[in-house]
Amino acid sequence: MNIYTTDKIRNVVLLGHGGSGKTSLVEAMAYLSGITSRMGKTADGNTVSDYTKEEQKRQFSIGTSVIPIEWEGYKLNILDTPGMFDFVGEVEEAMCAAGAAIIVVNGKAGIEVGTLKAWELCEKYKLPRIIYVSNMDVDNASFRQVVEDMTEQFGKKMAPFHLPIREDEKFVGYVNVISETANRWVGKDVVTIDIPEYNKANLEICRETLLEAVAETSEEFMERYFGGDTFSEAEIRAALRTNVCDGSIVPMTMGSNVLCQGVYTLIDDIIKYMPSPENREVAGINMKTSDIYHADYDFSKAKSAYIWKTIVDPFIGKYSLIKVNSGVLKADDLVYNVDRDIEEKVGKLYVLQGNKPIEVSELHAGDIGALAKLTAARTGNSLATKATPIKFGKWEISTPYTYKRYKPKDKADIDKIAQALQKMTHEDQTLKVVNDAENRQTLLYGMGDQHLDIVCSRLLNEYKVEIELSQPKVAYRETIKKTSDVEAKHKKQSGGHGQYGHVKMRFSPASDPEVGYEFEQEVVGGAVPKNFFPAVEKGLQESIEKGPLAAYPVVGVKAVLYDGSYHPVDSSEMAFKMAAKMAFKKGFMEAHPILLEPIASLKVTVPDSYTGDVMGDLNKRRGRVLGMNPVAGGKQTIEADIPMSMLYGYCTDLRSMTGGRGEYSYEFARYEQAPSDVQEKEVAARASKVAENSDEE
Repeated sequence: MNIYTTDKIRNVVLLGHGGSGKTSLVEAMAYLSGITSRMGKTADGNTVSDYTKEEQKRQFSIGTSVIPIEWEGYKLNILDTPGMFDFVGEVEEAMCAAGAAIIVVNGKAGIEVGTLKAWELCEKYKLPRIIYVSNMDVDNASFRQVVEDMTEQFGKKMAPFHLPIREDEKFVGYVNVISETANRWVGKDVVTIDIPEYNKANLEICRETLLEAVAETSEEFMERYFGGDTFSEAEIRAALRTNVCDGSIVPMTMGSNVLCQGVYTLIDDIIKYMPSPENREVAGINMKTSDIYHADYDFSKAKSAYIWKTIVDPFIGKYSLIKVNSGVLKADDLVYNVDRDIEEKVGKLYVLQGNKPIEVSELHAGDIGALAKLTAARTGNSLATKATPIKFGKWEISTPYTYKRYKPKDKADIDKIAQALQKMTHEDQTLKVVNDAENRQTLLYGMGDQHLDIVCSRLLNEYKVEIELSQPKVAYRETIKKTSDVEAKHKKQSGGHGQYGHVKMRFSPASDPEVGYEFEQEVVGGAVPKNFFPAVEKGLQESIEKGPLAAYPVVGVKAVLYDGSYHPVDSSEMAFKMAAKMAFKKGFMEAHPILLEPIASLKVTVPDSYTGDVMGDLNKRRGRVLGMNPVAGGKQTIEADIPMSMLYGYCTDLRSMTGGRGEYSYEFARYEQAPSDVQEKEVAARASKVAENSDEE
């Protein structure tokens, strides 16, 4: 592969709803540019960008893949992203590396939830974009309808650059709005034809919109426009490039990926209208001077790069995908990992084409490439030189809120599973493994149920280990509401020394409800010798780990040892510890024990039209709605307190309720008394477990 300078590079991310045609568009581009000799199909599992076993089996993209397209002296780094919501982390990583976006819209399905989310991401990261309407060869595909819907949704910035020509309901060509010419496909060639009559009225409307936008770029153009002057094609294109780069115009074009029609013009438009990295800004901090360092994809500055994605594949190895932010990175360079404080040798430089590494000698500022076997490197790390250590800000990645408990099918695989999951978390920033020691469970966090299912499938197929997912245990707590006064005697006599410990204790709610226990002693006259006080406390310590009510940790109990008795020969620390445990169990159950449940502060953001459904559902889940706040884009954020136990499965339910447009986040807030039915259920579950264990014995 050739070496490309910054001005000849375009970094373009493909966004859109699942199934809109992103992968088939990449396939058409790869075919036109000569990467492949025949076009693959998602259904056949032979596309360039969907190369993993999971993607081929499920027939949709799971990870972002990079396909560099060489086209007439330019290099287009095409980033094919997943459309499924569970893999939004992959999309966010790709946004970090991209300088522009193509939002792919299915011509038959029209605007879908994924289209709106793609637009929101472009707005958030200020990316210039082109709307590409796919599947134009399909019956009922309507470019005009998509244009109207997009204009209604996002305003007059939508500008069709091409209009479809149809004959006998078939997509046969297009009208170029800028040059006012019509073209027809004849095999692989394009033939110029007369503009059909039915296109002329629409062409006039679209062209007028373009000319208005051009006129607004300068006062001179404005005067010429109102003076009835016409603009040359070169002037129109130059003005449009400015408008497209600043986002004030969004070009709309269309094509058929399967027939490879309209893709040539799309590639052409990417080169003509999309910004090269030299037109974009990027800044970091010089860790030596603490000054802001404007890298700005300047090849003449000190070399620096950002790792935007990591691929850890059991078959092809580990690759750190980088975007060069300044300077020129060469093979065998020494790079300094600013985040890990390690200097490593680059060795070979690669450009990844799907899963195929192509060796290159250097990468210029703004280009995307890959480094193999950087052992310490992680996604989000900054690479620079020791002389100029530049650290770039970490990119924002969505937080996973869906979690399940996992167990190995075979206990002998525990270490292998831990290692495999560690590799997968390096690769996937939205996957988290949490060891919940308190409830003796390990939790797997992801963006949704499908995400976690695919993790299980990958573990089995790629790492040959199997795990089972189940509903996690809720971290309940136990405490008391009243006071009790009890005595307990541990007495055993067998040949030789016996065991004797006798305590009288009072139990009451502690002054701090969050501490496990408070221990005091009011023993007078040496009824219980001082040297046994620590043993009594040790008994309490062990007792609060599993409460007598339902075997959950105990909080907020005050215990006072005020009397007892001992035996000069048979009394021991063990005997008093056992007596304290007996007293705790008895005293706890006599002091009106209650179960506490964890409460989360929940925020749900949904379009206005769904607020009623969401609030009704929260009420069913015992949620308390605290208020609603309007947010941009005709949405509301509903704030509520909700028991953590009621959040299980919420991700799937919210998506089905809102057609995938709802988002939520939560964090632990506090503990509250659980309703009596919840308490009864947990106590009954504990009793049946005890019964099962005793039967087994």
